[in-house]
Amino acid sequence: MAGGFSVSGSGTEFEAKITPIVIISCIMAATGGLMFGYDVGISGGVTSMDDFLREFFPSVLKKKHEDKESNYCKYDNQGLQLFTSSLYLAGLTATFFASYTTRRLGRRLTMLIAGVFFIIGVIFNGAAQNLAMLIVGRILLGCGAVPLFLSEIAPTRIRGGLNILFQLNVTIGILFASLVNYGTAKIHPWGWRLSLSLAGIPAALLTLGALFVVDTPNSLIERGKLEEGKAVLRKIRGTDNVEPEFNEIVEASRVAQEVKHPFRNLLQRRNRPQLVIAVLLQIFQQFTGINAIMFYAPVLFNTLGFKSDASLYSAVITGAVNVLSTLVSVYSVDRVGRRMLLLEAGVQMFLSQVAIAVVLGIKVTDRSDNLGHAWAILVVVMVCTFVASFAWSWGPLGWLIPSETFPLETRSAGQSVTVCVNLLFTFVIAQAFLSMLCHLKYAIFAFFSAWVVVMSFFVLFFLPETKNVPIEEMTERVWKQHWYWKRFMDDDNHHVVPNGGKSNGNGTYNNGATV
Repeated sequence: MAGGFSVSGSGTEFEAKITPIVIISCIMAATGGLMFGYDVGISGGVTSMDDFLREFFPSVLKKKHEDKESNYCKYDNQGLQLFTSSLYLAGLTATFFASYTTRRLGRRLTMLIAGVFFIIGVIFNGAAQNLAMLIVGRILLGCGAVPLFLSEIAPTRIRGGLNILFQLNVTIGILFASLVNYGTAKIHPWGWRLSLSLAGIPAALLTLGALFVVDTPNSLIERGKLEEGKAVLRKIRGTDNVEPEFNEIVEASRVAQEVKHPFRNLLQRRNRPQLVIAVLLQIFQQFTGINAIMFYAPVLFNTLGFKSDASLYSAVITGAVNVLSTLVSVYSVDRVGRRMLLLEAGVQMFLSQVAIAVVLGIKVTDRSDNLGHAWAILVVVMVCTFVASFAWSWGPLGWLIPSETFPLETRSAGQSVTVCVNLLFTFVIAQAFLSMLCHLKYAIFAFFSAWVVVMSFFVLFFLPETKNVPIEEMTERVWKQHWYWKRFMDDDNHHVVPNGGKSNGNGTYNNGATV
């Protein structure tokens, strides 16, 4: 058991320790990120394999090996893009079902259900005999993310770092997928089947892990299991002195139960800041261009003139940089804060993408993809620079900030909207990128860099700092203090606001909040 510290919550100092059960539970919950990451990384490598293309996309294979075809357009095929993007389209529906199951069945059982569906999808993909089986398998893989679980179980002071374990697992999954693709590309003609089937490893880990992790105290109390919730709270905090925090959660849960329409409640004026920020962060995260690169890294490098082995090897390097840079975020997010990481990364992402656009504009044409050794290395370095800055900023924080800003009464609905918007725009980018690459050519990197400028200004003016702020105190310490968002907090007296007043330590609030 690690050293203890106090966790602040609604005016009361909550005693808490970083217990083994917190660490184990968060690691297992974040395994959902491993599944997601493997899927992101595996599709680009598989779609660059000739054996896979010969089986499902012979027209793309023909274009790939014809010199007369534009280098930027070799992989422009809607069916090929649908193979990658269909998972995220299916996730749009799954997220709303996840909202229902998390409220009715709990966070742990929701993870278990997601793992089972993922395993079935893996079987369909690995055994696919036609494009229909392939797409059905990808649709079954569509499942919600689990950073909400991490926010609720983690002590406030380390909430950011533990929450980013989800994103760290995403990056590890991408790296693992790149390594697998590098190896299976040499296994003919069924290497691609092995790549798709190995997604069952993280799926099995999540499914088994869901049997052993504890459900969160918030979830148990929300479903009326008060004593069980208190017992779990003692375990995860490593102390018997949990009464103040328990009372706080009970009161917040009581208020949440009185909210009969959480999605409608999201649209209320006082919830506008959280909703707008959550939605825009998901849109901005995708318009950095990161998933275009991570989905199609081998295809992209192949388009730029890298040979098959070299393109897969470059994708492995990019994946390794992604993992190491996410570790930087784990260390720094609760030290330097969310805003500083996002603003620094904005500058770095902008410069690296502009550099890539300039190099490709000068050295790569429709009929010539001979970058040359030195220029090719420079492109890989710039891609890695871009990936590194994203991995310690927009990647993990795009999930962390929404998961820690919604109050309990709208948290499940808010998280569903967050994931839904993310999946929608992930689908859009995955479905459109190869076509955009064909039409915009090198200017596609200028397109994404322009979006980086827009999102950086949004962070500078509209995103408040949430470092070390308890979820229950967001209204008082964040939204009511912000120069712009405070105007949306003027109707607090007309609604139940569990985080709008100071706890008296006995489950009541000294602002007398009522419906």
